Order: sequence, then C-alpha cells, then structure tokens
Amino acid sequence: MTGRQLVAVTACVSGVAHTYMAAERLEKLCQQENWAVRIETQGALGIENELTEEDIHRADLVLLITDIELAGSERFEYCRYVKCGINAFLREPHKVMSAVRKLLTAPQHTQVNLT
Repeated sequence: MTGRQLVAVTACVSGVAHTYMAAERLEKLCQQENWAVRIETQGALGIENELTEEDIHRADLVLLITDIELAGSERFEYCRYVKCGINAFLREPHKVMSAVRKLLTAPQHTQVNLT
C-alpha cells in the first residue's frame, strides 16, 4: 500500500501543544507507511497550511484529528475519512492508523468516527 496520499487536519481545544504534537506524530507515522501527507493545523495561530480543494480531491483518505468543531468541516462531507480525538490519537496512534489502512480500500464517502 505504498504511494498513498493522505490529508489531515489537527485541532485541539487550546490550539497549542496537542494540535502540533498530533501533526508531528502523524507525519512520522506516514513516513513509516511510505504515504504522502499534507496536514492543516487549526490552532492558536489560526489555520496554517490550509488544504486546497485539489489537495482534498486528490487524497485517498482524510484524517480528522480534533477535539473541536473544525473550521470548514463541510469540505470533507463527501470524503472517505477517519475522525478521532486528539488525545485518542496521541495515546493510541497505531489503532487510528489501523483504521486508516482498513478504510483505504472502502468505498468513497465511507466515514469512521473513533471514540
């Protein structure tokens, strides 16, 4: 399963540490899987590295790692995505990545919420 293209959004309540910790952890995990990833952060500094429509359209899967309502969440309405809380991702990233791997072969518009 090499050559996959993922996009992600990370956002936490305070918009500081966890938002960026999750983005950093996800980048490392995607490197291990040999997946390309673009990560938008929604933190104290606002939206950084904002995903374009083209980024989202080309992605095999969207990963939403958030504890808050995302700005622009309607962009992902028709995407295949995995959504989970920031703390759940930081505690058990491999559980989340397992769900991502399974969803890569699911029909488009399949959405999984991990709690």
